[in-house]
Amino acid sequence: MKKSTVMTEGAIWKKILYFSIPLILGNLFQQLYNTVDSIIVGNYIGSEALAAVGSSGSIINLLIGFCIGASAGAGVIIAQFYGAQDAEGVRKAVHTTIAVAIGAGAILTVTGVVTTPVILRAMGTPQEVFQQASIYLQVFFGGIFFSVIYNMSAGILNAVGNSRRSLIYLMIAAISNIFLDLLFVVVLKMGIIGAALATDLSQLLSCIFIMVFLTRSQEVYKVRIRDIRFYDHLFGKIVKIGLPTGIQNIVISLSNVIVQSSVNSFGAVAMAGFAAYIKVDGFNILPVLSISMAATTFTGQNIGAGRLDRVKKGMYVSMAMGVGYTIVTGVLLLLFAPQVISVFTKEQAVVEFGSSIMWFFCPFYWMIGILQVLAGTVRGAGKTMQVMLVFLFSMCIFRVCWIWAVLRIAHNITGLMLAYPTSWLVGVVLILLYVWKGNWMPYRTAAAVEE
Repeated sequence: MKKSTVMTEGAIWKKILYFSIPLILGNLFQQLYNTVDSIIVGNYIGSEALAAVGSSGSIINLLIGFCIGASAGAGVIIAQFYGAQDAEGVRKAVHTTIAVAIGAGAILTVTGVVTTPVILRAMGTPQEVFQQASIYLQVFFGGIFFSVIYNMSAGILNAVGNSRRSLIYLMIAAISNIFLDLLFVVVLKMGIIGAALATDLSQLLSCIFIMVFLTRSQEVYKVRIRDIRFYDHLFGKIVKIGLPTGIQNIVISLSNVIVQSSVNSFGAVAMAGFAAYIKVDGFNILPVLSISMAATTFTGQNIGAGRLDRVKKGMYVSMAMGVGYTIVTGVLLLLFAPQVISVFTKEQAVVEFGSSIMWFFCPFYWMIGILQVLAGTVRGAGKTMQVMLVFLFSMCIFRVCWIWAVLRIAHNITGLMLAYPTSWLVGVVLILLYVWKGNWMPYRTAAAVEE
């Protein structure tokens, strides 16, 4: 356990901050995969190709999100076993997690390749970008198996507090993605296929590195190939805790797909501008998601160790970090809006549209800080169903109803974009009510994961 972070003792803010920093950097590098594709495609192929890559992002997140949710479920169980110093429990949970990753990766690969054209048509993707979007997605899904294995393996390391190791592998993969993008797109002129292929090969690298580390490690979370299987009732536990988080991620991604399909009705310029800012938005909220992940691990380990006194203190510290960060970055993004969007494209109409979109996001990011951190804390206590219901209502049901209503009243982009801050506000109110009134804190140690 010497290479991991034990979060059951020591200064709370230091534990959360030091654990979050590698997560933040790792998530930023991971976001570089699709973003580098967008930058190079937008500058060297054109705005239609940028729109194709951008509109694909919500679909990619839709399918990957479910698997990452499963890893979150595994992470809660592993963190509680780890906090309770139950080495055998950790071993079984780790190998069950890898078994889940292999199965989910295979399913997502086949599903993604086969259903890509159907999904794009359902989204109302314009004909001028349909072919490029379809090709990009199908090639991308050809390598998604490696991304699933990496993400769930990283979830294992995060659960035991070792967030630094996965960062190293992501840095290598992200840097290789940049060089491969330049090679395939700029030098070899492979077009949008080259951008997707570069991503696949980079994900393969991160998958290989993390699996080699896990199989060679001498820590309690060491992976032995012959031991990979579904143990006892742990598969059921992972599904019970992870399935709601996976559904939550699908719900959020699905609502984004609906927003994307609505934006598609405004034409290629709107698609490209929205796609460019969504990439910026993805980068900006990653630190908040990382702090939320840290809150989940912190809560899980402390509940496993019976240190319930530290859980709420950690929640307040994490929330202060998330809100402070979002206020600062929201101001900076508004100040430099045109410069930020112009990184993706030099077409003035696209830059102007992307810059205008920022005013519907940046002033309200502090709500995301509250929502995600509180959700991460409650999730660490194993109450993933309750968190899912909050996100299901606010990010999907409310948001979809809003979009349906406003586009029938007036077909304009303003009403469509207001769906984001209003749904965030609804989510904040609901999660605050649950944290205040809900029965999410155990009255005894939750180390008995096997009960």
